[in-house]
Amino acid sequence: MAALATPPPRTGLLVIQPIRRKHCAECRRGPLPLLVLEDGAPRCLDCADLGHLAFLPRGDTALTRRSREESTLSAVVVRFNRRKGRYERQGVLVEEAGLARAEERCLADAEARRRRRARDALRRAAQDMRFTEAFAAEIRRLLPGCPEDRARAIATHASLRGSGRVGRSAAGRALSEVAVVSAVVASVRHLDTPYDQLLMSGLPRHEARRRIAAGVEAVLRAWGWEGRIGFAG
Repeated sequence: MAALATPPPRTGLLVIQPIRRKHCAECRRGPLPLLVLEDGAPRCLDCADLGHLAFLPRGDTALTRRSREESTLSAVVVRFNRRKGRYERQGVLVEEAGLARAEERCLADAEARRRRRARDALRRAAQDMRFTEAFAAEIRRLLPGCPEDRARAIATHASLRGSGRVGRSAAGRALSEVAVVSAVVASVRHLDTPYDQLLMSGLPRHEARRRIAAGVEAVLRAWGWEGRIGFAG
């Protein structure tokens, strides 16, 4: 019978989740949710001296590994997959005390990871703040007439981590002139010209940019931009 075909040999104890109703060949109890094959006959876990073990389903690799490390006695639980024609691992049987110790180790690791994430978040926040300040300072250097609060707002928006905006590009991180002024241009388009209204009216983006280019350049010139004419478009 496929349901009780002998599983492939492996190191350690093996317990089977039967796919058919089976009774213990020794105590006659059943149907058995789990059994051990001894000389080809099914035995319940109590008769196989494994009844005191707790079942830990597969899924948490670290908990499974540590539970087996913490247990003097353990067994792998398998079930026959008819479609694939093979036994597949379902979990492990481990000692209750070993499982408890393993859970404590995993919780300690989880707390350590939480603290590390918190430290990393603080470190990234400090890095982001320094970068935003540098970006804003570069805006003020290139366009000294740009209001300080506006420069900071542009820098904050452009350099937001994970945003994919110009400030997070390689050129932006290097504070290249093109990247910095591009961030200012984008802000001016949206806040100081009718660019958004033109887009909402259905005007193609390139035509909308052409129409507001002079207005963008006027703002940049007022802020002290001395770059080439046409950059703002």
